[in-house]
This record gives sequence, structure tokens and C-alpha cells, in this order.
Amino acid sequence: MPLASMTRKEHGPFSEDCRRCPRLTDYLSKARQRFPAYHGRPVSPFGDERPRLLIVGLAPGLHGANRTGRPFTGDHAGLILYRTLHRFGLASAPESVARDDGLELLGCRITNAVKCAPPENKPDMEEIKLCNKYLSNELHAMDENSWILALGGIAHGAVLRAMGLKLVSHPFAHGAMHSLPGGRWLMDSYHCSRYNTQTGRLTEPMFEAVFSEIVRRLGHEPIL
Repeated sequence: MPLASMTRKEHGPFSEDCRRCPRLTDYLSKARQRFPAYHGRPVSPFGDERPRLLIVGLAPGLHGANRTGRPFTGDHAGLILYRTLHRFGLASAPESVARDDGLELLGCRITNAVKCAPPENKPDMEEIKLCNKYLSNELHAMDENSWILALGGIAHGAVLRAMGLKLVSHPFAHGAMHSLPGGRWLMDSYHCSRYNTQTGRLTEPMFEAVFSEIVRRLGHEPIL
């Protein structure tokens, strides 16, 4: 079933050659000069091409995904995310090290609301809107009865915008579930960032409870 307000032809397929956001393009150009061994480009989504679970983060970290070229790889948030994915049978290994490490995601895919590392990890609204069309394409390709996990409020808002839905009708809250068009569901979680986990805003049991509910509803048996 088509999603509301989906316009796949409005924006071509995602490419790591994308240079639509001048501020981010300039930031990455300067970062490549400082760190020439880094990936230093937009970061492609990673995982199953037709996932039953799409995980949406904020943006690549400068010294994480921007370095390695794979979402949530090379930083604190990635350590928690991939360990949790493996525990619940959604990843072939508990740690993501590099793009060529052989790790596979199983029925799941990871993307970001913004595909380029932004200054201070804070994309502006225009950048979120420009990149939102790529996210729209990803959501459009998902089957009915699939799930989206938004890590943080910005990812939550980006998913709703990509589906033509109003944020006021679907407020963000950790553990909240939202029914979406086409039999899809959106689950919210606080982002597994170092700040959130070190302050106790998000604990690993809280994070695992979110995945436990999703895999239960998908009919998977978690690996515990």
C-alpha cells in the first residue's frame, strides 16, 4: 500500500556523491583535509534491502560513521546498538568495525535522518528537509506490517515528515508506539548516545525492552 505523500520520483536514489547541502558539503570538505583517511562523504544506509525493521538515527558522527563509512560504526552509540541487534538475532555479530568486516544485518536496516556529519552533530532544519526525500524513498520501499525505530526526537520527526504526517498527532516519547499508514508502526527510543547512556536517561535494559517489543511483534525469537 502506498504511503501518504510519498514522491519517489521527486528525488533520485541516494548517492554518496550528494552535495545538496552547502554547509555540510563545506564541513566535510574541511574534515577530509584534516582526516584524509576518513570516509568523509555522505554515509549510505546499511542492511537488508527490504527490511522488516528500519532503524533511523540522527546523523553520522564525525569520528564514527563519517570515519568508517557505515552507520553507527566507530563510536559509543554503535557499540550499544550492534550489541543489542546481535542479542535479538538482527545482526550476525555483536560489533561493527568497518564496512568490509563481513557483518550482516538480518531483516533490518540502519539509516540516518541526515546522511552527512553535521557540525556539532546538529543538522539544521533545511538540511533535514533536503535529506528527508531520501528517507521517504526508504520508507516507501518497506512492506506492510513493518516497523520503524526512531532513535531520538529528530529522527522521529523526520520519519513523520517523510510520511506526510503531523508531529503534533504523534508526540515523541521513549517506548511510544505509533500506528502509521499502510499497516506500519513507528517505535520511539531515546538515542543510544554517550550522553544519554552516561547520564542514565537511557539504560541498556530500557533499550533492550524496546527491541524486545519490536521482535515480539515481528514474530522473531530474541537471542537472550
